Amino acid sequence: MSAHNASKAADKTEATRIIKKYPNRRLYDTETSAYITLAEVRRLVMSSTHFVVRDAKTNEDLTRSILLQIILEEEAGGAPMFTEAVLANIIRFYGDAMQSFMGAYLEKNVQSFMDLQLKMAEQSKGMSPEMWAQFMNAKSPMMQGMMGAYVEQSKNVFTQMQEQMQKQSEQMLSALGLKR
Repeated sequence: MSAHNASKAADKTEATRIIKKYPNRRLYDTETSAYITLAEVRRLVMSSTHFVVRDAKTNEDLTRSILLQIILEEEAGGAPMFTEAVLANIIRFYGDAMQSFMGAYLEKNVQSFMDLQLKMAEQSKGMSPEMWAQFMNAKSPMMQGMMGAYVEQSKNVFTQMQEQMQKQSEQMLSALGLKR
């Protein structure tokens, strides 16, 4: 079972933590009966705690909005993950026919990268700083093997996406009577 599937299974057995967002923009954790900050919500994410953020008045799910706020704070905090070019390219996909494919592609690739990170953490337990530096060397056989597996998995995801797009295009053209 992959880490992603194990996480999903744990989510189903674990109760969902409810955080309410009030009109004054304050966040209230119903589990601890206390107001919390965005930094504390970030800690919930980092600890893989399953939660949902709901508007206190309408009960609307605001989880994505809060997660985007956390990303915005992280990006503005001095060590951004995304370049301006990457952000601009992501924006260009909104409204594009490829939008749904891009979201699925990014999700699968991020999960693959998380799986790689987990594998690296497992293999590096008990390593000295010198051993860790050697392990992280891009030329080490172990690192090349893991990165090669990640690149191969990423390529497979892209190939699957292309095949799915081709099938959908063929179905659409057939439905329009343009292909037999």
